[in-house]
Amino acid sequence: MFETFGFETLTAPQVAVGLALVLGLLFGGLAERTKFCFRRSLVGEDRRQALGVWMTALAVAVLGTQAGVFTGLIGFEDHRFMAADLPWLAILVGGLLFGAGMVLTRGCVSRLTVLSASGNLRAVFVLLIFAITAHATLKGVLAPVRTSLGSVTVSLGEYASLAALPAGAVLWTAVFVIAALVLALTSRNKVSTLIMAALIGLLVPAGWIGTGFVLYDDFDPVALQSLSFTAPFADTLFWTIASTSIPANFGVGLIGGVILGALVTSVVFGSFHWQSFSAPSETGRYASGAALMGVGGVLAGGCTVGAGLAGVPTLSIAALLAISAIAAGAFLTNAVLTRTPARPAPIAHPAE
Repeated sequence: MFETFGFETLTAPQVAVGLALVLGLLFGGLAERTKFCFRRSLVGEDRRQALGVWMTALAVAVLGTQAGVFTGLIGFEDHRFMAADLPWLAILVGGLLFGAGMVLTRGCVSRLTVLSASGNLRAVFVLLIFAITAHATLKGVLAPVRTSLGSVTVSLGEYASLAALPAGAVLWTAVFVIAALVLALTSRNKVSTLIMAALIGLLVPAGWIGTGFVLYDDFDPVALQSLSFTAPFADTLFWTIASTSIPANFGVGLIGGVILGALVTSVVFGSFHWQSFSAPSETGRYASGAALMGVGGVLAGGCTVGAGLAGVPTLSIAALLAISAIAAGAFLTNAVLTRTPARPAPIAHPAE
């Protein structure tokens, strides 16, 4: 479709950067106001309200994404989420590692990105280690770990998606949407908060349809993608240090947009304030968690946003396994930290 716009100086990949920037700006602003975070929805002190926000976004994301599939605007048949051979071991290990890491760092990557733009230097520190570790797992010294675990697969054949099961996509879309909305509507959130959460959810199909339909170009293709943070952070790190050699891509635009959107919103609403570490042991905990998330996000095929908020709406078995493993890792790690008598008293971070 892109060629019908008649652009003479811009290519589809270049416009994709602009699209990602806009999506990121909106996500950053909305996530800053709603405190959108998967970790908080599982083990946070306000997990009921946080789960309501996350589930509202998921319900809208599922509905919007499947509407795009139903109308023929997009299809996920060739997407990595629908690979016939499921790398189950990599996804399980990666999900558990990522879940453990986000509990240690007190935030999933999307939340930490927003916090970093709000003056939280702990989050900046975590994201730097996360990006380096993710890039090392994708293309560096840790790549053999990824390829070794990824080689252990099970064949799903045509059942890589819930849409291939009896009753198809309609039934499973309804199940996800109804379950998510029930949790959202009983979460005791303000209506305004749930509206903002719904807008976050709309960004997911906007990304899928934007890259898979609006910017579709046979001569200069754009990868079908939506909101995510693991690969985009690795891309942003590489682009930052080698921007004269490689062009910016969708991921770079998305990360830049999220940071800018959260920064502006936090300044406007007065929530920007500097925060840092209070003890060496705290620094070590956050560094360990960041490394676990970097490795885990790559192995699992995405983070809580890439595999969860954007992946689950595709009805992919791989995405569902990944977000389930992330949740399991978070619960297990939180249980260990909570039940260990010798551990230091938890440090209160109200902004998180």
